[in-house]
Amino acid sequence: MLHRCARPVLLALALGAALPASARTRGPAAPQVPTQVSNVAWAGDMAQFAAQDAANPPPRGGIEFIGSSSIRMWESLAADFPGQPVFNRGFGGSEVRDSTWYADRIVIPYAPCKVFFYAGDNDLNSGRSPDQVHDDVVAFVKRVHRDLPRTTVEYISIKPSPSRANLLPAINEANAMIKATLATLPNTGYTDVYTPMLGADGQPRAALFREDMLHMTPEGYAIWRKALAPKVQCN
Repeated sequence: MLHRCARPVLLALALGAALPASARTRGPAAPQVPTQVSNVAWAGDMAQFAAQDAANPPPRGGIEFIGSSSIRMWESLAADFPGQPVFNRGFGGSEVRDSTWYADRIVIPYAPCKVFFYAGDNDLNSGRSPDQVHDDVVAFVKRVHRDLPRTTVEYISIKPSPSRANLLPAINEANAMIKATLATLPNTGYTDVYTPMLGADGQPRAALFREDMLHMTPEGYAIWRKALAPKVQCN
């Protein structure tokens, strides 16, 4: 007679054998879309984007810039990259996971050849850890690649803002982890804008920022343009 303790083990083995082969050999689960956005107010931004798409849709296969206010406020985007099919889908105050949540509305339908993505400092400021921001960025990349595996996702590093100087260690940690992971993933890239925005003293250069010491002046965007220009093209 079987020992009582052996019965659960044999039962588990039998159930496993009864499963279809596809279930027993299934690969990693698809990337998870966040369970919620950081702010329900983004619904208004999405409605505005939908209206823009209806009136003047961006070029399919173009170059998308998406993310938080540093993207939204890049008013010279088209002029900074002349001749390139760039378009802006930034929404101010957003966090990384918000772009993942709304990717099916403001990334996937456009089938961009490249996505330049900036977010992360709002996340850290709201209390998310560098590890969480890293995981959120990877989730965004995988969400895009689930539907658009040939689209290149270029992450723009978290910038150093004087008003958030207390977050510089966390920003450095998050940037380093994100850079290392993206180097192992296909069709991804990482652009460092953190380093060129520092002064000789290792602190953020105040001249690159508006009075709020958070949002950038044209001089700040000029640094971004220089760093990104070699990559803003479909190839």
